[in-house]
Amino acid sequence: MRTMCFLLGFTLLTVAACDKRTRTVEAPPDLAKTEEKIAAKFPTGQTANAGHDYHSYANSHEARVTHLSLQLTADFDQQILKGSAILSVDRVTPAADELVLDTRELDIQDVTVLDSSGKWRQTYYRLAETDPNLGAALYVDLPADATDLQVRIRYRTSPAASGLQWLTPAQTAGKQYPFLFTQSQAIHARSWIPLQDTPGVRMTYDAVVRTPPELLAVMSASNEPGTPRDGEYEFSMPQAIPSYLIALGVGDLESRPMGKRTAVYAEPSLLESAALEFADTEQMLETTERMYGPYRWGRYDLLILPPSFPFGGMENPRLSFITPTVIAGDKSLVSLIAHELAHSWSGNLVSNATWRDLWLNEGFTSYLESRIMEEIYGEGRAAMENVLGYQTVMQEIEELPEPEQLLAIDSQGKDPDDVFSSIPYTKGQLFLTWLEHKFGRERFDAFLNQYFEQFAFQSITTERFLEYLRENLLQSEPGVVDWGQIGRWVFEPGMPDEVIVPQSDAFIRVTEKSGAWLAGEVAAADIDTQIWTVHEWRFFLNNLPSRLSPEQLADLDEAFGLTESTNNEVAHSWLVIAVRNDYAPAYARLEDYLVSIGRRKLITPLYEELIKTDKGSDFAKRVYELARPGYHPLAVRTVNGILYGEDS
Repeated sequence: MRTMCFLLGFTLLTVAACDKRTRTVEAPPDLAKTEEKIAAKFPTGQTANAGHDYHSYANSHEARVTHLSLQLTADFDQQILKGSAILSVDRVTPAADELVLDTRELDIQDVTVLDSSGKWRQTYYRLAETDPNLGAALYVDLPADATDLQVRIRYRTSPAASGLQWLTPAQTAGKQYPFLFTQSQAIHARSWIPLQDTPGVRMTYDAVVRTPPELLAVMSASNEPGTPRDGEYEFSMPQAIPSYLIALGVGDLESRPMGKRTAVYAEPSLLESAALEFADTEQMLETTERMYGPYRWGRYDLLILPPSFPFGGMENPRLSFITPTVIAGDKSLVSLIAHELAHSWSGNLVSNATWRDLWLNEGFTSYLESRIMEEIYGEGRAAMENVLGYQTVMQEIEELPEPEQLLAIDSQGKDPDDVFSSIPYTKGQLFLTWLEHKFGRERFDAFLNQYFEQFAFQSITTERFLEYLRENLLQSEPGVVDWGQIGRWVFEPGMPDEVIVPQSDAFIRVTEKSGAWLAGEVAAADIDTQIWTVHEWRFFLNNLPSRLSPEQLADLDEAFGLTESTNNEVAHSWLVIAVRNDYAPAYARLEDYLVSIGRRKLITPLYEELIKTDKGSDFAKRVYELARPGYHPLAVRTVNGILYGEDS
């Protein structure tokens, strides 16, 4: 392996190819220059390089990957993927003689290029030193005479790849076969594919994946329900997508249709319950099309992952990855499906150009999610979910440092995984809700339809969106909003005074009953909860005082069986209360919960509460040692940081 010493800046990029040559190359142009005209309109100012991806080494302004062909074998014994990636490359700059890719802990075995005669030949390549957040840049020399520019890289992944989780049979629902799944967002695609791992580069892809014959492989590409298991599976994704949306799952999977364009994949023991829980998916798809234009991805299927999946869902196109923790038996948590489906318009179709612009994905999607839920399940349910989201974001605003409260967050020098808070989701949603309120729903929906059409299959910056907003909405009705208000929403911390605070009549009634119980006027058993939904339960529990007496805790638990709740969201809210108040009867359930679930949203607050006391910290560390083998690498990193102040 050769190493390269380099200084990355915005004046010069010095490259010392230690055993070949030393040369000085002009650095990537300041991409913010294309945004200066836009940025100048905002009194709050911008970061110096809006549009520049600080989390990728890719020289996509010179040479850009346009297509990826994968040939991979899943080796469960070694817990690696091995094979090759062929990258089709477009010379953006005619004189470009080098391709720069992102990698993380990849074993690069061979790099060849297709020459003008159509033959593969060796080319010079070199791997830079590793950055703990970004991995290592891979530099590949490009032939000057090739017209069909293709680079083939043979490689193997590491068993510790950050974007892969290999599960033993014991860690699956069926207990008979192993399981593999990927998580590429934010910058983990580079841990299993050498590529330009930036959302600013979109590519099509195809793949051949080889597995043990008893397992089925699926990808964020063409999947046909009922595909026979034969150990070799072919995929095609004809729409250009960013690297973070490339996904693979391998396991003992079966499928069941939910509609003409929708199906669910899961292990056999979960298949029926998942299909029943998410039976409204086709209706959600049709509803979103009526509001925001045609669905452009062919099929929309769901893959139910093992409970170690660290997120609620991942919007991989054509095949959203879903946590089993939302299978509640009553469709009470299906807003997650609405969210991942909505990404088919906001995020997958129109993507953030860098992770600074994440709110363009998540804020828009949270807004669409709410609209979908309102259309299908009614205003009351959407209102309750919006109130819960508002409470969460306001709590985070109190806890987060001011720079992390901006929609256009400055993520330089940070792991982009660390910018995922409720700010880009809910503050972004509330910004769009405010615009809807100012311009009216009909006019704002027309604007969104136009926006999705204008930027379909493109990746854009915050500034580009704001300029489009000015030209296509604000200028049509001058005086409705001003740039100062826009600037406060996007470029200032906190929540603007203009926010439309969501309200719920149902929660007003819950507050009245909660107040009567806290005042000792009624016993818990006398509270009429027969028609309460999971949302009312969450609101009730989340808004209780931090400190409750042992008698009050026992009263609640005896009346409602909260410690044994099978709804993971309700159980989470109750277990947080139990930890805060050292409620011993809940600790066996708490241990089982932390060991059996790897979803970061559900486990992180529990660990954070536990470490506030010596007793809790000891409990947390003991349980974590049991749980850690089943956690995804991203969850491991998060919990390590909480318990030990380290990432690994």
